[in-house]
Amino acid sequence: MGDQDLSNELEGQGYQLTGRHSAVKLCYWTRQSLVNGRDCYKGRFYGIQSHRCLQMSPAIDSCNLHCRFCWRNQGWENDETMTEYDDPEGLLDRSIEAQRRILSGFKGDPAIDLARWEETQSPRHIAISLTGEPTLYPKMNRFLELCHERGITTFLVTNGTNPDALRALDPLPTQLYVSVTAPNAEVFRRLTLPAQEDAWERLRESLAIVRDLKTRRVVRHTLVKGWNLGWVDAYAELDLIARPDFIEPKGYVYMGKSRQRLGTDHVPSHEEIGGFARALARRTGYLLLDESPDSKVYLLGARSDGRFLDGLAPERGEPLPVLA
Repeated sequence: MGDQDLSNELEGQGYQLTGRHSAVKLCYWTRQSLVNGRDCYKGRFYGIQSHRCLQMSPAIDSCNLHCRFCWRNQGWENDETMTEYDDPEGLLDRSIEAQRRILSGFKGDPAIDLARWEETQSPRHIAISLTGEPTLYPKMNRFLELCHERGITTFLVTNGTNPDALRALDPLPTQLYVSVTAPNAEVFRRLTLPAQEDAWERLRESLAIVRDLKTRRVVRHTLVKGWNLGWVDAYAELDLIARPDFIEPKGYVYMGKSRQRLGTDHVPSHEEIGGFARALARRTGYLLLDESPDSKVYLLGARSDGRFLDGLAPERGEPLPVLA
């Protein structure tokens, strides 16, 4: 990063820096899974083993949105494709090493199942999110390839404003999350504060690309009361452009740096998210498959025969990767 003060701040917040532009941070649910046997909603919905999930970013100082609800640091990022970046081969090794360092202190806890702790030393899943916009990392294809060669499944989370990067993905991640956090251009502009004037048009372009990608695809709506909760018809129109395998309406959580921009009155209840989810299901024809009150999230899917859609992607009939 070249900013020692920022590096110190990130490390003080629990980030393990794995290069000049990359980092790992222990997920709350990885800790919960190891200590209390509680998996996050991705375990419930998709079969992810939270204690074997590694959360990282190859682009901690690159993002083109400044979302009010984001819990991360903001204000110092680059907003275009990175011209300087960490090499993917070393990045994967360093990320796994960082996760092991973070978890090393748990081994001596008598309450920890030692066999479960041993499993944490070999991550099965990598969530490429954490902070920054990962599609601005120009070596994403090679990083995904290296993960898959080691039998590690990948979750790539994107704000959807870099359609060229989505077109160029090869291989595809095991699961692709696209955040759709506004129903229209005006709400998008006020809530996400994009660096590019055409960011909303880029997002809509990405949704059309996502429709044809042959991997497990999820559209996530992070909903902030008083800002973007509502507009069911407009969200449904966007969802039907992408026709993802799943839709996740999820409530904003008052945490981290977002507390400097939003208040507790912007936090929706699980019941309010449920009302939105049911209305969206009726409007899109998707079915309400599951919910996780702990995370204020609902799962909508295009078929009713099981949470994993019987291993088939809607309208395509092609096998989806197994994550468990």
